Amino acid sequence: MTTHEEIDCTIREAIPSDAEAVIDLLNRTATQTGFMTQGEEGVGLTVEEEAKELDKIYSSENNSVILAIVDKQVIGIASIHSSSKPKIRHIGDIGIVIDKDFWGMGLGRLMMEDLLEWANESKVLKRLQLQVQHRNSRARALYESLGFDLEAVMQYGVKDNGEYLDVCLMSKLINQ
Repeated sequence: MTTHEEIDCTIREAIPSDAEAVIDLLNRTATQTGFMTQGEEGVGLTVEEEAKELDKIYSSENNSVILAIVDKQVIGIASIHSSSKPKIRHIGDIGIVIDKDFWGMGLGRLMMEDLLEWANESKVLKRLQLQVQHRNSRARALYESLGFDLEAVMQYGVKDNGEYLDVCLMSKLINQ
């Protein structure tokens, strides 16, 4: 029998003043696991650039960023990024990152459920998609349980520590 540690976690939309905390999380998690697409190079954005981006996203009808916060520290981020181009603005690319210290507590599911609720309330989004390394079976199982379907396996989709790995493209249609 496994026991889950209880934590007091707030999940909310990101605002421009969260920029520094977001960059800190992304830089901190970049090397915690080989599942991330960025590595030691980090985010490559200034706090000011990130704040402008968060401001733009906050007022967008097809983009969203939500944060998980514990003890005033951002420990997770989940996002939907979409284009403003009319022909593809209905497609949202999902990304999610949780600090490794907080894995296995159900935060990924909570954050994904919040994102899906936000997307379903959107009048624009019709398709959500994400990429996940084939070897990340826990994440794949989560996405499948939330209704995402495997569309393709991209061979050599990412290179980690000199090894080429397969990446799964998964999608879910919404607001039909």
